[in-house]
Amino acid sequence: MLPITNFASESAGGNALGINGSAFLIQLVTFGLAFWVLKKFAFGPILSILAKRRETIEAGVSLGEEMRQERAMVAEKSEAALKAARAKADAIVADAEAAARDRVRASEEEAAKKAAIIVKEGQARGEQEVVRARKAFQGELVGLVSDATEAIIDEKVDAKKDAQLIDRALKGQKA
Repeated sequence: MLPITNFASESAGGNALGINGSAFLIQLVTFGLAFWVLKKFAFGPILSILAKRRETIEAGVSLGEEMRQERAMVAEKSEAALKAARAKADAIVADAEAAARDRVRASEEEAAKKAAIIVKEGQARGEQEVVRARKAFQGELVGLVSDATEAIIDEKVDAKKDAQLIDRALKGQKA
């Protein structure tokens, strides 16, 4: 048997390019048949798989772009929510500080009022003690003056005359 693909013929009767017409025709028919078989059974499924992969890749790319946009929107929303929460927290802290200052001021005012009341009560008690001490002192002084008068004049003075002498003595007048 002769080989089917014999491009270069050693015979002198070959053409100048070294192409054998019958071999070329057989190769052309073989190529066409191989191309048809590949197209029918291989290229179609391969191309459909490639098309599906391209669609999957494009869907993935578009999904990735959507996710990136969504992530950016979520980041903006979370940043806005965080700013709002910070503002609300600052307002709460400011309110709490104001309330604390008000409470401290009210407590100071109440303490000042109580201190004033205590001072007034202390002054009243002091004045009462002074009055009581004066009365006690006057009582003792009356007794002492009466004893001194008896010792000086050597007689008992009645209560009325004794009271007059004591009053004059206290006022600094002479008898």
